[in-house]
Amino acid sequence: MKTPVKLTRRQFLGLSAGTAALIAGDAFLIEPTLIKTRYVKIGVGESTHRIVHFSDLHYKGDRAYAVDAVRQINALSPDFVCFTGDLVEQAQHVPEALEVLKDIKAPLYGVPGNHDYLSGADFKAINAAFTSTGGRWLLNENIVLDGGQINLIGAVCDQVKVVQPLPNAKNILLMHYPIYVTHLEGRKVDLMLAGHSHGGQVRLPFYGAIVLPQGVGRYDMGLFHTDSGPLYVNPGLGYLGLDIRFNCRPEITVFEV
Repeated sequence: MKTPVKLTRRQFLGLSAGTAALIAGDAFLIEPTLIKTRYVKIGVGESTHRIVHFSDLHYKGDRAYAVDAVRQINALSPDFVCFTGDLVEQAQHVPEALEVLKDIKAPLYGVPGNHDYLSGADFKAINAAFTSTGGRWLLNENIVLDGGQINLIGAVCDQVKVVQPLPNAKNILLMHYPIYVTHLEGRKVDLMLAGHSHGGQVRLPFYGAIVLPQGVGRYDMGLFHTDSGPLYVNPGLGYLGLDIRFNCRPEITVFEV
C-alpha cells in the first residue's frame, strides 16, 4: 500500500500560487480573444439554411480581433448573419467597427443593444453598412427572405413590441435582452437569438456566472427551450468592464435550421 503524499505548507502555498497564476493567465491573456465556434441544429428533418450568430462586439478599436472574427464568420459560408446588439460603447468607434463588418460576405442583419442607444450610435450609418452587405438594421420590423422561407424579425431592446410571426415560414426573432422571451404573450417562433449576458464573462465550474446584468433572468448562456420556442443566448465577442473571460470564451454560433 502506497504511503499518501503529504505536502508541506510551503509546497501547498506554492502549488496554490501556481494554479492561480495559470488561471489568471488564461482569464486575461488567452480566453478573451480565443473565439470558439459552436454548431446548433434547430428543428427536425433536413436543414435549409445556415445562419451565423454573433453578439456584443463592444468595439473599442481592437481592429485586429474584429477582423479575425469577420474572417472566421466568412469561412463558415453562412446564408446570412445575425447580430444581436451592442456594437459599441462609444459612438466614436462606430465608423471603424462598420468598416470591419462591411467585409462580411453574407447579408448581415441586426438589432441594437442597450449600449448602442446609450452611446448615441448613428443608426442610419449602421443601417447603411448592413445594407451594403445585403442585410439590414431591424428596428421592430421584419423582412421576408428566400421567397417566404424565412421571416426574420428584429425587436429593439427598449420596447416589448414584436412583429407577428408568419405562417408557412421559419420565424427567427432577433432581440438583445434574453428576458424578453417572457414577454412574447404566447407568440411562437422557430428560433430566438439574444445576447447581452456575455455569459457572465467569468463562470466558475459547477456554479456558473458570478455576475450577470439585468435583462437576463435565467437565460444566461446557450440554448434554452421555452414556451415560445428555442432561445439561444450568445456569450458575445467583446467584453464589458475588464477584458477578462474564464470558462466563457467568445463565441460565433452556427445554426442549421
